Amino acid sequence: MNKFKDKIVLVTGAASGIGRALCEELGRAGATLVMADIHREGLARLASGLAEGGGRAHAAHLDVSNAEEVQALVDRVISEHGRLDYMFNNAGIAIAGELRDLSLDHWRRIIDVNLWGVIYGTSAAYSAMVEQGFGHIVNTASLAGLVGSPTMIPYATTKSAVVGLSTSLRAEAEEFGVKVSVVCPGFIQTGIFDAAIYVHSRQKDILDRIPFRLMDVTRAARLILRGVERNKAIIVFPFYGRLLWWFQRMHNSLTMPLARKTLRDFRASRARSKARGNS
Repeated sequence: MNKFKDKIVLVTGAASGIGRALCEELGRAGATLVMADIHREGLARLASGLAEGGGRAHAAHLDVSNAEEVQALVDRVISEHGRLDYMFNNAGIAIAGELRDLSLDHWRRIIDVNLWGVIYGTSAAYSAMVEQGFGHIVNTASLAGLVGSPTMIPYATTKSAVVGLSTSLRAEAEEFGVKVSVVCPGFIQTGIFDAAIYVHSRQKDILDRIPFRLMDVTRAARLILRGVERNKAIIVFPFYGRLLWWFQRMHNSLTMPLARKTLRDFRASRARSKARGNS
């Protein structure tokens, strides 16, 4: 990954999961990292580990749902380093539950982080990159943004929007020397399941019904960076993800049996949760 050596890279959602793995891989590749997250302790541990390995990394506390904070951080990176080569809009949260059980507050929270957070980061980085005449924006969506995800409708909705934002901007940005990619991974071993909001469900119930093996997060980060190096528009993995996406595009009825099974299993656990009186 020599392409990232000495590049100025800003990663949001850096303290855990895919963001953390990306920072570790980019650090090994010789990039200068600005690692942003709302979780200070996780950031501090990551920065310490990278520093011990000789990496060049700076930690920045950031709430991606705050437009002013995002703009200020991008401005600071440009001021201190003279440019921004890569912007990874990676921060995200998940909410699991059927639509009939979700409140508008659930919707507002996930849209603020997963969609507005990406819009703020993309807008701030894009303006700077157009002015400098180069750069690459990488937005983390999900396989759910391509094929849907019953029992996680707000999550899938935000990720679908991120796909649309990224693929549309890619066309606009090309003339200005700016590249745009969107990442749509399948099930990865990340902390998103630990931090998710569960409505009439439990983490164990959600994890138990995932029909595929969780991919190691370091391998996922390497696949993402390989796709970025190749300037792929949509980075989809693993193989089952590309297969489901193909089914969805060719004939979406082919994905319905899996969706129905997911829903049957979830509703069984939902009934148990309601019987226990859990919210």
